[in-house]
Amino acid sequence: MDIPILETRALSKSFGAVDAVRGVNWQVQSGTVCALIGDNGAGKSSLIKLISGVYQPSAGEIWVRGEKAQINSPQDALKLGIAPVYQDLALVESRNVVMNLFLGNELTHGPLNIFLDHRRMALEAQRVLLEMRSRIPSVFEPVRKLSGGQRQAVAIGRTLIRQGEIIILDEPTAALGVEQTGEVLALVQRLREAGKTVILITHNMSHVMQVADQVAVMYRGELVHTTRKEDTDEHQLVARIMGWKPENKESKENKETEAA
Repeated sequence: MDIPILETRALSKSFGAVDAVRGVNWQVQSGTVCALIGDNGAGKSSLIKLISGVYQPSAGEIWVRGEKAQINSPQDALKLGIAPVYQDLALVESRNVVMNLFLGNELTHGPLNIFLDHRRMALEAQRVLLEMRSRIPSVFEPVRKLSGGQRQAVAIGRTLIRQGEIIILDEPTAALGVEQTGEVLALVQRLREAGKTVILITHNMSHVMQVADQVAVMYRGELVHTTRKEDTDEHQLVARIMGWKPENKESKENKETEAA
């Protein structure tokens, strides 16, 4: 098997007496969409914040592309290509698409590089949005005029501008309508087609079955189950989220054969 692009080994995080993440061993393969699911409080957000450098682990290791990584800050994570997109998106409503894509990472030119290179940023923004096949009408459109799906595209585009290779999406379809949700899921699939690795945090099982290659289930801080999408179904995943251990398809079929 190929070396995982991302791996955690016995990764743990405690807040006082509370174990938010407990001994998580997890492998994510390059160029796949991995859904990370679990009930509220299961530890998904804490795990992602450990990988993204927001939290420091109490124990365990993070490996990126087969090498042990020292991730002491979000900047360290970004240098390794780990780029999270949180639910709030961190967009500036009054600025246009270009400036939001380059927020904190603006291109400059001129003496001492003190002038913003608006032309180069606009061209790069157009290139990225074209690759994403985004439906944003213009890179000069203010963000406040964009739909929810278009805003997600801007936030994801910003990770690509920053050379993100492992894109973490935290509930990207929350509060979106049917059409906008479809746009975001199509974008996830296009990221995979472009060779990016996507970690998708979601509560929507139909979205998991639609776009994921692998599914990882967390329960009370532990990673309790990982599976390929084709080896499971929505009912089994919901059971795992609730802490149950359902029979797999093969065991169920064998019992039915024996009974017959």
